[in-house]
Amino acid sequence: MRKALRNAGLASLHLLTGAGLSLVCYLMIGLMLLAATATAFVIGAGMLPEAVRALRTLASFGRRRTAAWSGVPVPERYLPLDQGTLMERVRTAGTDPGTHRDLRWMGAQLLYGLVLCYLSLIAWPPALLVDAVWCGLLRRPPVALPFLTTLASLEAALSRALLLPSPSARLAERVEQLAATRAGAVAAHGAELRRIERDLHDGTQAHLVALSMRIGLARRAYDTDPDRARGLLDDAQDQAEEALAGLRHVVRGIHPPVLTDRGLAGAVRALAAGSGLEVTVTARGQAEGPEEGPRAPAAVEAAAYFVVAEALTNAAKHSGAARASVELDRSPGLLRVRVRDEGAGGADETRGTGLLGVRRRVAALDGTVHLNSPEGGPTEMEVELPCAW
Repeated sequence: MRKALRNAGLASLHLLTGAGLSLVCYLMIGLMLLAATATAFVIGAGMLPEAVRALRTLASFGRRRTAAWSGVPVPERYLPLDQGTLMERVRTAGTDPGTHRDLRWMGAQLLYGLVLCYLSLIAWPPALLVDAVWCGLLRRPPVALPFLTTLASLEAALSRALLLPSPSARLAERVEQLAATRAGAVAAHGAELRRIERDLHDGTQAHLVALSMRIGLARRAYDTDPDRARGLLDDAQDQAEEALAGLRHVVRGIHPPVLTDRGLAGAVRALAAGSGLEVTVTARGQAEGPEEGPRAPAAVEAAAYFVVAEALTNAAKHSGAARASVELDRSPGLLRVRVRDEGAGGADETRGTGLLGVRRRVAALDGTVHLNSPEGGPTEMEVELPCAW
């Protein structure tokens, strides 16, 4: 009963603020009509953008209020009002789809905000009486007081539906997001190609050139100085082994073979074993090998692997941590990777620690990266990668 009373009180407070917001909407309607009339007579054209700015402020308060009750943020999308000439600003204020939705919300809020508040005030006495009898005599949970919470949830649902950006605005935002993601993916791809070219040029190619020179010298010395030729061939064999090692390093940078052989969880455990830290790996729902159930696409597994590799490398080099933990969590349509170390914290993407590359690699797969690294630690990176298993 006590919890029901508390929830009903919070619901009534929410509805009371909605009624107050309705009164402000009533005043805002007058301001918008005045601004529209002044704009029609040209002399007061500058009033319309400022009135629309005030309307946006009021709608933003409505979004925050709705999000506070429902726990779900309500995004907003507007065209800028501070660019161009006065007539361009007036045109933007009058044609912005966000303004049109705000106007519809304002008119509707004026009605349902007051109506639902009145209903809640009327419902309090009978709800208290019914639940007092119901709980006192029958020892059952309250049934009438939750009606007030339902009214508040209904008000929040109506506000959310009216305040959400229009489909065209959401589509435009998605297009911008995809354009930025594509640019990041192109930049990451270019950086990866340059890294592979540098590794091949500075490592493998140099070893192969040295190998070719030693084989040529050995051929010349074979007839006149067999011992020297044998030594040159031994050097050539060493150069061949170094070239092979360099090639393996390049291949691991493209797609680590351990992923194919052992699966993501096994590959991450191999990373943890060679990181120099005391690393705990927890895998939930991960296939250990290619024959043990469905796996994520190769690109998703590779991205998750490189996220863990970069995070553990940063922890070992920069954080001063002795311990770290890695969690792999598989859920329908999603792979979540969480890496945490107990180091000094203060990780910054602008310091060249590879975090920007991680963000670009993940964004190319439409994933998200959340980094929390306050000064003094700990550092926690959580990556979510959408995928089909």
